Formats: sequence, C-alpha cells, structure tokens
Amino acid sequence: MSYAFALLNQRTKVTDIVLIDIDTERVVGEVMDLNHGLSFAPNKVNIKAGTYEDCMDAAIVCICAGAPQKQGETRLDLIHKNEKIVKDIIDNVLKTNFHGIFLIVTNPVDVLTYVAQNHSKFPVGKVIGTGTTLDTARLRFLIGDTLTINPKNIHAYVIGEHGDSEFVPWSNAFIGSTSIKEYLDEEKLESLELEVKNAAYEVIKRKKATYYGIGMSLVRITNAILNNENTILTISSYNKEHNLYIGMPSIVNQKGVVGISKMNLTQSELEKFNNTVSVIKREIEKL
Repeated sequence: MSYAFALLNQRTKVTDIVLIDIDTERVVGEVMDLNHGLSFAPNKVNIKAGTYEDCMDAAIVCICAGAPQKQGETRLDLIHKNEKIVKDIIDNVLKTNFHGIFLIVTNPVDVLTYVAQNHSKFPVGKVIGTGTTLDTARLRFLIGDTLTINPKNIHAYVIGEHGDSEFVPWSNAFIGSTSIKEYLDEEKLESLELEVKNAAYEVIKRKKATYYGIGMSLVRITNAILNNENTILTISSYNKEHNLYIGMPSIVNQKGVVGISKMNLTQSELEKFNNTVSVIKREIEKL
C-alpha cells in the first residue's frame, strides 16, 4: 500500500494501478481510500481492485505479498513461508500471458527473485528484486545527515544480500567526486555500515514493519523502467558467475536490467562479497 500511495503522490508515467489481494474486502477499502485523494494527485491515475486477469497487459507486476518479518526474525527466516506464496502468485499471473517485468519485494528478496525467475522461466533481466536499493537510500541519508550534505550528492552503495551479510564497498564511495575517506575515518564508516544493517530491525522493534522507505524505493525502480532511464540502482539482479540474484549496481531501463556497473573491489571487500554470495547460495540450496 505504501508503494501505491507513493505512486499516487509522485509524477510518474503510471496511468493504471490494480491491487490484488487474498483479502478482497480489505483491498476494496484501500482502493476507495486512495481514490478519495485523487483530486490532489499530480497525475490522473485509474486505481481499482482487480483480479489476476488484469495482469495481462501490465508493464510491471510487483509481488509484495508474504509473511511479515517478526521481531527477532531475520529475512532468511521467512524463506519457506514465502516461497510457496510467490510461486502461487506467479502461476496465476502466467495464466494471463503476462509479458512485462516482475518486480519482487517479498523477503528474503534475493532468494525469492531467483525463485521467481526459475519458476516463471522469464529472461533474467525481466525479473528484478528490490535488492539493496532501500539499504543504499538509508546509507546515503545517514551520510548526508552526518556531513550536512544532500544525499543526492552522495555516491555510495550497499551491495550483496538484502540482509545481515550486506556490506558497503567504501573504496567506491564518494561525496561528489571526492573519496568519502577524505571526510570520515574508518571507525565512523564502520558505525554507519552497522547502523544501515540494523535499520530494519530498529524500525520493526518500534512499529512492527517497514513501509515508507520501501514504497519510495519501488517508485524509483518503476520510474527507471517506465522512463527508459538507463539508471544505476542497487537492485537484486542476476549474477551469471554465481547463478543467483544479488544486490549490485545495475543498469535499469524499459527492458529491465540491461547491464551491471562494474565495481573494482579491494581484497577485503571481495572477501565480503564472496561471503554474501555463499549466504544466498546456502538458502537457495535449502529450497
């Protein structure tokens, strides 16, 4: 719902939003609520409660459904509950001859994006996970807050699993065109990285779930697709070398993922990357 609300409040190319949910009464109420604010929206958008048949000519099908992450659970704890949900949704979507882009939010997102592609047999570039886009946004906010600099001028990324093994390759982090290490020492960088990694747990502890950040991240990905932007985002995209999906700076346009932005990692960063790859692989092997 945060995705739908964020779409409604931003100027996008979205003309139609269809909400599908197992709780049909709830989704009708949500659509009514959204429609009541349309006179204040920047664009005319058609919003309705629908069925899987509406997926036939959609540009994007976004899968958000899944068991909520409870306090004390990691994203990986959700894997067996959510695999079945994602496969069931994909089966219903494919019956409509849908040929757009699958956008996966359900956690653990890297594993379930792999499941979605493997189950749908779609080209790997047309199945996208939200990956570490939100983690990257959190990182840029924290750096900007620390240095009193607009986050849009901070070029730093969180990569790897959207989870506990994610990391920041600080050797590729810049404020404008200057290395971030000219601004912050190693101790502060480690502190910021840990704060980003624990951010979701801190939000869940206080309000049971995260909503707004991921909704905004989804709109950013949606705009990159619909506007054919060739924008670099740290989505969960296919890594051919390791045969899995993982958060990496990826080039996104109307075809989906069309390339990976190469990063030169230090030896210690490469070890961290290999570790996060192994974490995702272990979870895939459990399915």
